[in-house]
Amino acid sequence: MSERTPLLHYRLSASVSEPELRSPSAGRSPEQQPRRPSSRRQRSGLLHLQQQQQQTQKLSTFFGVVIPTLLSMFSVVVFLRIGFVVGQSGLYQAIAMFLVAYFIICMTVLSVCAISTNGALDAGGAYYMISRALGPEFGGSIGIMFFLANVCGSALYVLGLVEAVVGTFGLPEDGIAITSPYQVLPSGYWWSLLYATAIALLCLLVCLVGAHIYAKATFVIFLVVMFVLGTIFISFFAVGPRTINLPSSATVNPGINSTGPTVPTLANFTGFKLDTLLGNLRADYTVDYTTGTMMTFATVFAVMFNGCTGIMAGSNMSGDLKNPSYSIPRGTITAVIFTFIIYNLLSLLVACSCDRVLLQRDYSFLRDINVWRPFVTIGVYSSTLSAAMSNLIGASRILYALARDDLFGKVLFPAKKTSQSGNPWVSVLISWFLVQLVLFSGKLNTIASIVTIFFLLVYAAVDLACLALEWASAPNFRPTFRYFTWHTCVLGIVGCVVMMFLINAIYASASIAFMLLLLLLIHYLSPTSSWGYISQALIFHQVRKYLLMLDVRKDHVKFLRPQILLMVSNPRSSVGLITFINDIKKSGLYVLGHVQLGDLNTLPSDPLQSQYDSWLSLVDHLNIKAFVNLTLADSVRHGVQHLLFISGLGGMRPNTLVLGFYDDCLPQDTLVDPTLSTSQMSDSSGLCPELEHQPPLFHFPSARASSDRQDHGELGDGKVLGPQEFVAIIADAMKMLKNVVLARYFNTFDRAKVLSPSASSSFKGAVYVDVWPVNLLRPDSCSYVDTCSLFLLQLACILNMVRAWRKATLRIFLCVEDGRSVKGSEEKLDQLLKELRIKAQIYPVSWDQQVALHWQRQGKWGKKQQLQSTETNSEEKRAKTDEEDEIEDYVNSFPSNTTRLSDEYLSAVNKLILDQAGPPPAVRFLYLPRPPADTRRYSVYLHQLDLLTKDLGPTLLIHGVTPVITTDL
Repeated sequence: MSERTPLLHYRLSASVSEPELRSPSAGRSPEQQPRRPSSRRQRSGLLHLQQQQQQTQKLSTFFGVVIPTLLSMFSVVVFLRIGFVVGQSGLYQAIAMFLVAYFIICMTVLSVCAISTNGALDAGGAYYMISRALGPEFGGSIGIMFFLANVCGSALYVLGLVEAVVGTFGLPEDGIAITSPYQVLPSGYWWSLLYATAIALLCLLVCLVGAHIYAKATFVIFLVVMFVLGTIFISFFAVGPRTINLPSSATVNPGINSTGPTVPTLANFTGFKLDTLLGNLRADYTVDYTTGTMMTFATVFAVMFNGCTGIMAGSNMSGDLKNPSYSIPRGTITAVIFTFIIYNLLSLLVACSCDRVLLQRDYSFLRDINVWRPFVTIGVYSSTLSAAMSNLIGASRILYALARDDLFGKVLFPAKKTSQSGNPWVSVLISWFLVQLVLFSGKLNTIASIVTIFFLLVYAAVDLACLALEWASAPNFRPTFRYFTWHTCVLGIVGCVVMMFLINAIYASASIAFMLLLLLLIHYLSPTSSWGYISQALIFHQVRKYLLMLDVRKDHVKFLRPQILLMVSNPRSSVGLITFINDIKKSGLYVLGHVQLGDLNTLPSDPLQSQYDSWLSLVDHLNIKAFVNLTLADSVRHGVQHLLFISGLGGMRPNTLVLGFYDDCLPQDTLVDPTLSTSQMSDSSGLCPELEHQPPLFHFPSARASSDRQDHGELGDGKVLGPQEFVAIIADAMKMLKNVVLARYFNTFDRAKVLSPSASSSFKGAVYVDVWPVNLLRPDSCSYVDTCSLFLLQLACILNMVRAWRKATLRIFLCVEDGRSVKGSEEKLDQLLKELRIKAQIYPVSWDQQVALHWQRQGKWGKKQQLQSTETNSEEKRAKTDEEDEIEDYVNSFPSNTTRLSDEYLSAVNKLILDQAGPPPAVRFLYLPRPPADTRRYSVYLHQLDLLTKDLGPTLLIHGVTPVITTDL
């Protein structure tokens, strides 16, 4: 299969060498631009030439992935720690460690291959994969962790190289005799730090030149390492048994007080013997002579796993590869298979030919048994130097990608700078400086656990990214590498997490806590990205599943919630109502509905699509949990019908319609952008030109003046919506078995001011909610236990359960007549409230005078019927016809006496509500009767509601059609 470079990749990776690709004509006007080649052959020839120039600066699979990965995975372990692993843990556990380690990294490699073949990759390697798959929060936090892992890994390999140099050329400490003429370098902590600094500077110089010189240097190192490995394998067969002098630092038992017995100064290379193999099969953990700490399975595994952490070395070079999607899977898998074979063969050969003392007391024994000792020394120096450079250049590329994505603002701004060839030299300098700080730790085994945990955390994140993409079932997740399943992702995550805590639970917990802290920091501080959020895909997948499980046939009154559709004409004058209704939804569905008049047949496109951003910005600005549903219709009534029919999904559909009241209150703009002038906001015809450049939140028409507005409340266009249609909307909702709420005087409602202690300072900060559960338009019926009254009590109770309204006091007003038992009615209502677990204060209200006005009107109506029956015979027919019309009105109207309510009675009831003693309430809940069945009475019905609620302040007229309360458990 040939390496193909998608054209899309060139566009994505152009930023690496942007100065080279920038056209000299950039910034010119169209007239100034040079003429493009006219023929297709000329254009294709130029494109091919440009691609060839681009590819000459990129790396192939072998040079860009295989070689860096092999050298990073061999590094220190293959030359300096293979004997340490077998000597401490034995052959059985050593092979088990390699199997566990390679199982974990193989699961991760499968995930890396899947993500890398799902589209064009850019610079950043694993960070780029995770951030584009899981979003900026996970991507940024894991990117920082991966950056730190590469920094610590580079320092670890530098320290390993220093250890090898000091072991060969260092003078012995504590007066121990010199055993080799090559021991000329002074040793000690500060000398080792000086050597490490010099090596780090060498790595810095190579990385500053760029990826190309790095690739050439690593190729030479690769040839050297492969040659040395060949001599090692040959030496096991070509070299005979011999006795080896142990290093001077290993001849004293490094106990706690350094007074323990001495250990042998000599050890044997026995060649292939069965006794040697049997002696090396089982574990024998002792004190590490370089650090003085007791070894365990976890600590040995931590050191050994560093030989497996190089699998991302090729991925880190994704921005410098010709075709990352092709190279990363093939190169990484090749390197993993090759290193696994080499490690296990070396472990077996070492266990068969070296006694336990040699393995435990001389980590550089391969040099002593080689056909020519300098070969191994050269191999150690070459591999560790290459691994150090690989981690340093990988760290710089990750830091550069983080800086370019602006996840941390100006903190990483300098890391964006690149040279003319595209090398991020500032990122290289920052990475080198951090490596230098880590070098103060002094010993390889000291930081091995930290490096291993960091890499395991990154590997777990890569598996998590692949798992999330697979579980989300995203249609665009179509990797060409298909040798993975969600099971492999889960196994990789579990393996990484378990090994993290086995190695060091404290370090593992601290690293996870640090990652979560970074995640929260990026979530709240970073700007919104355009990469896509896997959380949205997962949420969609799960919500769809649960919506299918939400069966409306299993609904029960105990768990019924208000699911509200609030009709909003212009949010600028409806902020108070929107925020208040958000408080009474009780975690139910909340939909903001809007009807725009128009006919799609006469429009070039749907005008609603461009408005959604403004409405969603409104939801974010008000900090409410609501959906938005807009519709286009020929009338407001038909638009509301559309929304009632189609809003929601499955078992989540609105059961309550909230409308603003139809009155002549002047709208007040409570959503004014302080940066706009009055002239900019005063255009009543719609959006002014200046608004087009404002944030989406303010792309709403300005609130209209009273001369341009008729009574319509919060819904529709005031010029076309009349009282007849408004009441028809209420009737339609009730026919559809929807609860209806009319909200009046909420245009000036300010939730924060109402609930603030200073708002009612004269009443010691008390907040009251008044409830009138009786149908005030039917004084002949004082029942407060019908469905509508109970729904009204339920909504008031829900409001009182909200945290902000919890201190509010419910006051229930019980309308009674003197002829009835006040005490008995109050006791019955109190008992009902106890059964319903509603805490409220009951206030009996006598309304005899108001009822008398009502019955006085009924008496006049009866006398009128008697006079009509005594008319002359010539008028009997007409009188009979009029009486039939009145009887028909009586029958068709519900309630029947609504058509005969006088304005005096309604004004008296309104005054009764206003004259109640005590502080004024924050909001009132009143009973909303059904509209009359005769549509000719709609205007009269609306007039009666207007008189009833006149000057009452924020008021809700509520009509419930479904049971909402039960006394059962």
